[in-house]
Amino acid sequence: MGKWEMVRLGDVGNILTGNTPKTNDPKNYISNDICFFKPSDIDEDKVSILNESENHISNYAKEKARIAPVNSVLVTCIGIVGKIGIIKKEGSFNQQINCILPNSDICETRYLAYAILNIRHHLNHIANAAVVPIINKSQFSDVQIPVPPLDAQEKIADILDHASALIEKRKAQIAKLDLLVKSQFIQMFGSPVANTHKWETGTIRDIVTEAKYGTSNPSIVGGQYPYLRMNNITYSGHLDINDLKYIDMPENEIEKYIVRKGDVLFNRTNSKELVGKTCVFDLDEPMIIAGYIIRVRLNERATPYYLSAVLNSDYGKQTLREMCKAIIGQANINAQELQDIRILIPPVELQYHFTNLVRAIENAKTEMQHGLHRLEVLYKSLMQKCFSGEDV
Repeated sequence: MGKWEMVRLGDVGNILTGNTPKTNDPKNYISNDICFFKPSDIDEDKVSILNESENHISNYAKEKARIAPVNSVLVTCIGIVGKIGIIKKEGSFNQQINCILPNSDICETRYLAYAILNIRHHLNHIANAAVVPIINKSQFSDVQIPVPPLDAQEKIADILDHASALIEKRKAQIAKLDLLVKSQFIQMFGSPVANTHKWETGTIRDIVTEAKYGTSNPSIVGGQYPYLRMNNITYSGHLDINDLKYIDMPENEIEKYIVRKGDVLFNRTNSKELVGKTCVFDLDEPMIIAGYIIRVRLNERATPYYLSAVLNSDYGKQTLREMCKAIIGQANINAQELQDIRILIPPVELQYHFTNLVRAIENAKTEMQHGLHRLEVLYKSLMQKCFSGEDV
């Protein structure tokens, strides 16, 4: 692939550190003339293509801001270090971001973005992490990347673009399956507010046999039981056991805190945006729940997947937000308040039909997630090969 050289980022192109025009001058933000990029606009673990930003500044603020030309590479250097984006329209950016406009005679934009993404672990290693990880402009400029001839850079960028596109396509397919569950819920049961099907109405209390809190005991290394905490429930309503802790539990207390297949898990304490995360525990291996989770068991009038879908619906999320409106700091919805939430109680036979549909969708989703994992492993392997100087 020709000669490779290690080149400092400071020699690849011009580096700028962003700033924020004064927020106490309303003229800086009076109109949405120019994109103002922040770390939240940039995804993790991939090269983001940035066509738009959540925040903007006015033309009045342009001379006070740092402006990044089209095809500049943005790199977060404070907080979450190493998020990478390529901007596709002229924009400004805040002080948490460094911008590189590469010299086109030395480095191709897409290649530069992937090369920095490939050394993200190194960026995190050199960040001064006393409180908040930070890489200053001098440190950033001294970081080196391998730079092959431009034709090799184009080839590498094309390969990684293709692999990245396959991953994003698979993620989009998985996201569509989540939307399919929500659309099936509305199609079968209608709006919980309008109740166009004239289902019986009641509260969660009417379909519950028990709602119990988990244990406040801490996790321990080498514990006997997997220990579910609030981060193991996703906002979209799934159980995530990728980061499990473990706990020991006296034999006489196990039944108080254990969860079994078919239990509904409700995250009772969290930030106002996240309180009320709900999922169905559908694993064969019993686990212990932490105190921030309520274990809900249902009677014969409802299925776990129906209740979980209600609380994860737009109606459920809005209801939970309204319950948390007046709370300052961490929000809490206790077991009694949870059971007071009003719901529709459609025929249980229809709920079982919905449950079967959800399980079929979840099975398809699991297969797609396995495929996604394989693509991600392939992508990492390609990254290593591409930046090792081997032919690809």
